[in-house]
Amino acid sequence: MAQSVNITELNLPQLEMLKNQLDQEVEFLSTSIAQLKVVQTKYVEAKDCLNVLNKSNEALGITVLRPLDYLGLMSYTFEQQGVLMYVPGKLHDVEHVLIDVGTGYYVEKTAEDAKDFFKRKIDFLTKQMEKIQPALQEKHAMKQAVMEMMSQKIQQLTALGAAQATVKA
Repeated sequence: MAQSVNITELNLPQLEMLKNQLDQEVEFLSTSIAQLKVVQTKYVEAKDCLNVLNKSNEALGITVLRPLDYLGLMSYTFEQQGVLMYVPGKLHDVEHVLIDVGTGYYVEKTAEDAKDFFKRKIDFLTKQMEKIQPALQEKHAMKQAVMEMMSQKIQQLTALGAAQATVKA
């Protein structure tokens, strides 16, 4: 359990250390939210693609370009260098799709089941971001309070130094 610290009792170097720690925590939480948003966007895009694909059966028989890496033919060195290669293909079934469920595993699902899967993932990621957001706001507020206290301490030290200089003169 975290200890409660009265920041008015901390000296300037301790406040600086606390500020640095809070900076790291804010950065971590911000990065976490950004990463969750990126993943969520990918699921939203996948769900949107399914919606477009299933609007009608007009998609059947049209020519599409498929990335070679989905066929398992792309070598690792091509992927590292950002080289993308595509081959033409035709859609023969828009009611069944393969979805990537993670770590290189694909599962065949009906388009409706895939939409439900993507919706669940989107909802889960939204809830995770909603859990992190209050902690991020709290860390921001704590950091602001520490910075204000540091400013007060610096002003006190400056005033003390000016008073001592006046006494010596």
